[in-house]
Amino acid sequence: MKKFDVPTLILHGDDDQIVPVGASALLSSKLVKNAQLKLYNGGSHGLCSTQKEEVNADLLAFI
Repeated sequence: MKKFDVPTLILHGDDDQIVPVGASALLSSKLVKNAQLKLYNGGSHGLCSTQKEEVNADLLAFI
């Protein structure tokens, strides 16, 4: 991940009980140079289903 040199968006729910944010997205965002981290308040592991409108808007804004 330290070698990524392309724009990177990391999306994660702050209430993910399967893959905790501290063990994944927070670490990833530090390893990938210039990564953008977007945390979703109350977001679970199924973020792309439960908050799809927000995720889609953020993806479109990023690209």
